[in-house]
Amino acid sequence: MNNLLVLPLLLPLGTAILLLFLRNRIGFQRVLSVLGMLGTAAASCLIVARVHSEGIQVLSMGGWMPPYGIVFVADMLGALLVLATSIVAIACLFYAFGTIGHERERYYVYPLFQFLLVGINGSFLTGDLFNLFVCFEVMLISSYALIVLGGSRRQLRETLKYMLINMLSSTLFVAAVAYLYGVVGTLNMADLSQRVAEAGQTGILNVIALLFLIVFSLKSGLFLFFWLPGSYSAPPAAVTALFAALLTKVGLYALIRTFTLMFYSDPAATHSWIEGMAAVTMILGALGAVGYRDIRLILNYNVVISVGLIAFGLAVSVKDSLDGAVFYLLHDMLAKALLFVLGGMLVQATGTYNLQEMGGLKERHPLMGWLFLITALAIAGIPPFSGFAGKLLLIRGGLQEGYYGLTAIALASSLIVLYSLVRVFMHAFWGEAKAPSRPLPPLGPRLILPAAGLALLIIGMGLGSEYVYRLAAEAGRTLADPAVYIHAVLGGR
Repeated sequence: MNNLLVLPLLLPLGTAILLLFLRNRIGFQRVLSVLGMLGTAAASCLIVARVHSEGIQVLSMGGWMPPYGIVFVADMLGALLVLATSIVAIACLFYAFGTIGHERERYYVYPLFQFLLVGINGSFLTGDLFNLFVCFEVMLISSYALIVLGGSRRQLRETLKYMLINMLSSTLFVAAVAYLYGVVGTLNMADLSQRVAEAGQTGILNVIALLFLIVFSLKSGLFLFFWLPGSYSAPPAAVTALFAALLTKVGLYALIRTFTLMFYSDPAATHSWIEGMAAVTMILGALGAVGYRDIRLILNYNVVISVGLIAFGLAVSVKDSLDGAVFYLLHDMLAKALLFVLGGMLVQATGTYNLQEMGGLKERHPLMGWLFLITALAIAGIPPFSGFAGKLLLIRGGLQEGYYGLTAIALASSLIVLYSLVRVFMHAFWGEAKAPSRPLPPLGPRLILPAAGLALLIIGMGLGSEYVYRLAAEAGRTLADPAVYIHAVLGGR
């Protein structure tokens, strides 16, 4: 029955392989991509329902029982993230149909899209560190191709930078995995939790923990985000929306899983570093969001702020803050996808990336204006939208544990987020209309539909936050008490 856990990997993998044989059949590629994503979303819903009703689901491949074989594990955190990934992917896919361009569609953008999802879903569901590395690499190789697809000078430059950074982090990842295996003799996450606790998280294990912190910080953009604003500005809007919503979240998931399940017993050696990195990330992200006039950089620095905010929940690591981190992580995946979809539409409607040259859109595209304002309020954490409940839990956890400085930075960064996005809204929609330098393509209804769908989910998530919180709290319980995860995977072993 737990074979259900491999469907979020097998469905996009099978879809990607079929799409490789349909290079010149764009219509078939689109239909097959949608069917594959709908199947993945349905499987994700079933996994969430089963975890909610029966508890953590475990699949041991080939009959090899953990910790010796390959194992897939779906706790509520992993299941919810796979479901959110499917929703975001469907919205970005429909947006790509109207914006990505026929030339890119012929050069395997949809197969690469599906391979990317294989790596993302595998990262959320794997139960051992080596397979986490493998899934990371599947995701990254696909992302390299998606960034460079189109071959502009800017894309080539940013792809080179992006590849070098990720090759460095992957090398460090392999080294960290090798050192950890050499010290404790296992890579199964549940078994690692027990072995690290028995060995005592001191000395060499603390060094290894900090090495993992560097690796996952590079991948998520926590403090080490210098590569992110430029790299996420290079690809087409549909690809950027997918990256902003999902790629940094995989790194954050790895951080949360690693430092709540394996390296949690000596917070003075690890969580204090996460606290400082979260604070600096929020501060620098806020400065970037208000310091630039290029809408791509404004939106990218908003991604950086959210990374710091979620890491704040991990630094505090109490039940409320972990619940809040899960809730806000789910919200941010949907909200960032919507923000970047709308950002791409703004650029398409005005023909410029410069905020100072935008204006007059309230007359031509009023619905897009309302959607952008709703998104800005949700990301800033204004009730009744989806960001409010998660931020409330994060702030409450920080105040209860005495993290007053970090909490103040989180609150201030929320105000900066609101200011930076409302500034975009005022310039683009209420500013004086500017004559475009070239003819602009029309914005058809099929571009508005994915944005409207995501906006409805954000509103519904806010209004139904009590129900979403129950699932987030279930995920938070597993994070706060590693014994729940260990017992589910290892049983009495």
